[in-house]
Amino acid sequence: MLQVPFIRQNKALVLERLTLKNFKELDLVEEVLALDDKRKKLTLEYDETQAKVNSASKEIGKLMAQGQKDEAESRKSEVASLKEKLHPINEELAVTEKVLIQTLSKLPNLPAAIVPPGKTPEENIEVRKGGDIPALYSGAVPHWDLAKKYDLIDFELGNKITGSGFPVYKNRGARLQRAMIQYFLDYNTSKGYIEYQVPHLVNEASGFGTGQLPDKEGQMYFVTEDELYLIPTSEVPLTNIFRDEILKDTDLPYKLTSYTPCFRREAGSYGKDVRGLNRLHQFDKVEIVQIVHPDKSYEILDEMVAHVEGLVQSLELPYRILRLCGGDMGFASALTYDFEVYSTAQQKWLEVSSVSNFETYQANRAKARFKDGAGKPQLVHTLNGSSLALPRILACILENNQTAEGIQIPAVLQPYFGSDKIV
Repeated sequence: MLQVPFIRQNKALVLERLTLKNFKELDLVEEVLALDDKRKKLTLEYDETQAKVNSASKEIGKLMAQGQKDEAESRKSEVASLKEKLHPINEELAVTEKVLIQTLSKLPNLPAAIVPPGKTPEENIEVRKGGDIPALYSGAVPHWDLAKKYDLIDFELGNKITGSGFPVYKNRGARLQRAMIQYFLDYNTSKGYIEYQVPHLVNEASGFGTGQLPDKEGQMYFVTEDELYLIPTSEVPLTNIFRDEILKDTDLPYKLTSYTPCFRREAGSYGKDVRGLNRLHQFDKVEIVQIVHPDKSYEILDEMVAHVEGLVQSLELPYRILRLCGGDMGFASALTYDFEVYSTAQQKWLEVSSVSNFETYQANRAKARFKDGAGKPQLVHTLNGSSLALPRILACILENNQTAEGIQIPAVLQPYFGSDKIV
């Protein structure tokens, strides 16, 4: 969530950056400032009225001590009248503050200065690429055919049990999933990330804290009776560990990693681009999160991008890194890099990771702070990244490594999988 003083002091910049993010409701900026003006006016009116109550109350005691009972009674009536005014002022102030937060939460984060202009994925900037696109043998097929041929994934069974977008992994398919999860976690923890096991359901405050609510409410599964949301990513519970906390600056950065299933409704996702593992309602993902000092966040963002790049490289997959344009960025992000791997059988790039810096946007919502050298509370910066999302990685491993004799397993996964090939 943006900070009102920053909006007030940098209104032109805020409008310019929101426009770069292709945000249309620019009138909300004026609404926020007007509500803040009203909040300040009501706060001043309340404080002045309370000061009069306090002053008159002190006088009552003095008048009673001096035997001036009539004058004291007159003051008592004045105090009673002033107190009657306090309640409606306080009620209006509470409503105004609530509406201010609701309106402020509708504004997305501002894109960083290096975010390129653009509205569509085609306008994202390729930063670099690596790996070699393999030449497949003449009988090569997409991963959904490979899954059936080698009995790895049963899409129809998942549809029977739950619905489309909920595949059942089985036999060596399930083992390969487990191998990737273990390898990804080991890779992250070897670089200093602390592993967490977190809840798969969160409350509304947690969803608000990381910016999923109210922006992505339609994409999240909601348990109505308990008012809990299934997590779309472990970013949500991991970041909310620090909600309403004041940290020591000497303890920064915090580096966390977690494996969880992720649940996304992905409303409106239909057609050939969502076939097989390309887009699911439930999928597995290993996440990395860092809670950092504001002065270090962009240096750490580069480190996290390099960390994910090393992981993708170890899987021997062709990849590219994109800096997202303003119109293709997430609601809460200030700067995002996407990783895509190339699916040779489908002849298309598939997104497998996003690494983002949210600056103070999530921290302001979650009230996640640290004390600086002077002992003053300041907002931390939060960052996260997929390390990695499994479905499309699995799809590309199957497709890019298929041969007439079977599917070759990347060398780094072989100790976890227990074999070098699926035959």
